[in-house]
Order: sequence, then C-alpha cells, then structure tokens
Amino acid sequence: MSASPGLAAVLVPVFRDGDGRLRILLIMRTDHGLHGGQLAVPGGKQDSGDESLLATALREAREEIGLEDVDVLAELPTVRSGPTNFEVHAFLGRVPAGTSWRPNTDEVADVLTPAVDELAAPDARRELLFTSAHWPEGLLVDGIPVGERVLWGMTLRLLDDLVPRLLAGEWDGLL
Repeated sequence: MSASPGLAAVLVPVFRDGDGRLRILLIMRTDHGLHGGQLAVPGGKQDSGDESLLATALREAREEIGLEDVDVLAELPTVRSGPTNFEVHAFLGRVPAGTSWRPNTDEVADVLTPAVDELAAPDARRELLFTSAHWPEGLLVDGIPVGERVLWGMTLRLLDDLVPRLLAGEWDGLL
C-alpha cells in the first residue's frame, strides 16, 4: 500500500507586459534533487508553520523569487506529482508589471516569462529531449519549448488547465 501523499502548494504568477500581453512566470530549478533543471512555478512542500496551503505558496514565492506584491485571484485544481507523491495545490496570482524578480540562487537558476498565447500555440507541444544533471543522457518528454528549455511534467499538466482559461478571459476583469 502506498503512503499518503504529501502536501505542497505553488503560485502561478501572471502579469501583463508593457504591450498588454499576458505572461506567466516560470522558474528553472537549480540542478539539486529530482526536479533539478526543470521549469516550474514557485512552490514547495507545506511547512508546519504555514497556516494554510495558500500561505505555503506565498512563502515559497517569497523565498524563491523575492515576490512580495501579489493579488491571489483563484485557487486552481489540485495536481498530483507522480514521482514524489505530492498533492500540489495551486493558486493564481497577479503581480504588477515591471516587478523585479530576486531569485534565490540556491534554488532558482533562471526566471522566464513566456507569453500565455505562445504556450497555447497548436504546434508548440511535441516530444522533446529534456536533459539535466539528473538525466544527463536525456529523457524524451511531452513538452513545450520555452526558450532553450523544456516545459513538461506536473507544471505542464497544471498549465494544461490554466492556459485555456486565461485565454478565454476567465479573469480578464482582474488582469
């Protein structure tokens, strides 16, 4: 019998750039651990001192990218992280345009801000080779290229639900 899943929470920061395009903030994790080198949204496991899963998501965003100013717009569907057996609770947050990211270099190797419409392009998703310190020979994954990197796995599954909702204008009055 498998163990009960752990609890984790993530924040999906979104903002409009100077041209009005809606963008999502992604981080590239440093090469530590199982998720090293992967694209993700800020987040992590719930600590005993966190009052709620939302508090976990906000704390992790503060620790990983220095994000202080965020308006939480919605709780998103829970996603399961298969290999690590975590139930991941996600929250959508609007951040002001022009926010300066302050990545924690122990956890975050890079910050990327792809446009939402680019993530939804019909020809974007395909089989891609993901490489990292954990998978130096590479791993073929269903993914989307973001610059020179590959968006795949749990983060891609989370965005599979969110991106169409953003493009349909579900939160337009708030973004």
